[in-house]
Amino acid sequence: MHASRGLLGVIARSVAEALDEVSLPQLRVLVLLCSAGPLRQGAVAEHLGVHPSTFSRNAERLVAGGWVRRADDPQRRHGVRLEVTEQGRALVERVSARRRDAIAEVLARVPQERRRAMADMFEEFSLAAGEPDPRDMQTLAL
Repeated sequence: MHASRGLLGVIARSVAEALDEVSLPQLRVLVLLCSAGPLRQGAVAEHLGVHPSTFSRNAERLVAGGWVRRADDPQRRHGVRLEVTEQGRALVERVSARRRDAIAEVLARVPQERRRAMADMFEEFSLAAGEPDPRDMQTLAL
């Protein structure tokens, strides 16, 4: 539990500035769209485990804020997908960079001979938790 508090602290600090611009659920949408690419609105809601009507309000706010845009779905005649804008991608990249920097600062305080074991342990933990392998993600290695 002690380690989880440390990780949560790193995560909280990395997203703090972004939360001045978007809510945490909206940031999750941006991260998802950056990593998965354009998705139908219903698919985003499903990925996040929320009701489509609940997500609809967040989608409207993200579109109005210029974080995502709606685009025709080439696979569905009347379908629409959400895709992240450059503004949205830049926000996710800033959060990711802050997180990487914060993790690097923490790891710099770990003896060199133990860093590889820590990295392996975190990789195994991520896979056991159901996170996708970073090599399978399209962008950002989030």
